[in-house]
Amino acid sequence: MPLLSCTDALQLIASKIQALSALRAVEIVGLDEAHGRVLAQPVAADRDQPPFPRSTRDGYALRATDAGSPLALLGGIRAGEQWTGKPLAAGETIEIMTGAPVPVGADAVVMLEHVSADAAAVTLQPGRSAKAGENIVQQAAEARAGDVLLQPGTRLGPAEIALLASVGAAQVDVFARPAVAILSTGDELVPVHETPAPMQIRNSNAHGLAAMVAAQGGVPRILPIAADTREALHAAITAARGADMLLLSGGVSAGKYDFVKDALLALGAEFFFTGVAMQPGKPAVFGRIPPDSTHGEQWVFGLPGNPVSTQVTALLFAMPMLRALGGEGANGEGERTAPQPFLAEARLAEVVAVRPGLTRFLPALLTSSLGGATVRTTGWQGSGDLNANARANCYLVVPPDAERLGEGTTVTVLLQ
Repeated sequence: MPLLSCTDALQLIASKIQALSALRAVEIVGLDEAHGRVLAQPVAADRDQPPFPRSTRDGYALRATDAGSPLALLGGIRAGEQWTGKPLAAGETIEIMTGAPVPVGADAVVMLEHVSADAAAVTLQPGRSAKAGENIVQQAAEARAGDVLLQPGTRLGPAEIALLASVGAAQVDVFARPAVAILSTGDELVPVHETPAPMQIRNSNAHGLAAMVAAQGGVPRILPIAADTREALHAAITAARGADMLLLSGGVSAGKYDFVKDALLALGAEFFFTGVAMQPGKPAVFGRIPPDSTHGEQWVFGLPGNPVSTQVTALLFAMPMLRALGGEGANGEGERTAPQPFLAEARLAEVVAVRPGLTRFLPALLTSSLGGATVRTTGWQGSGDLNANARANCYLVVPPDAERLGEGTTVTVLLQ
């Protein structure tokens, strides 16, 4: 199977996501447990938003046509109160606080800082004026009662949680989290709690992947390390069949002891790609084990074993599929928008030179300010360099046709 470009690999994954039909089971959770979950039912406004004409400033409510004359002060109104006096008439004003309902008769609010006031009258300062609607959000300007505010398939962040609270959604219907089995392969690996022999290393990939899966909405399950034999791999992959997704690290290259593809084929797996023109991560594999009498379909990502390769390919390819399996992008009517990797743009803070031919992903540090975002590489010793990877918060993406990127160039970064 030929190498795919990164773009083609992402498009292929997106096409598989859009073809997904079954939606996950729905759970009901409390609002404070809903952060990071994916909404399963539409949420509508329970009343107009705002439910009354609302002042956006501390100031004075008045008729805009009266702004040039001294105004008689009738009283004041705070947020949470309603004006119970007579409707505002010509030549009158009412002091009003931010968030308070605008009294009947007023059509503008002038800011506190723009008036001169004493016990007798309120007068706009020279050069100040008012126009109808100024500093007022009209009733239902944001939404009308019954308007759908959040659609199914929306991942709930702080802004969405606040919106849910505003409509009284104390409980929320969300999709169940997808289960992800994580299997590391290799005779050189030992569990993290064991002391490795001189030629062994601890299994860092499984724990890094588990953290990534949990952060993006999945339920990770770390499996015991599988030895580099066909029998061991077949048994381990068979044991993982209950999960919605299987993440394998190691054993996907063309080495003498790389048996992952053989083990998957023995279970009837179909492969959509078995290599991508990228570095690190070239041997990445994407496939599917079809359903059988006991298990549903299982999406499989074979990730190269070097730690940076593992994390780059998981972020780029596996996490969009994971988010889709969790319901993100599904509108509840059989249509889906495929989640994408988290990419951004920044200005390069240094010169970067590479060999062209492959899309490169270099560990990098993104620094942001009000003036914009800049990025520079962390310096690394190849795809096994966990130290450089931990110093990074993104990966600089170098296009396959680029040989040199100059300082100040606008570049793409893959966010961690």
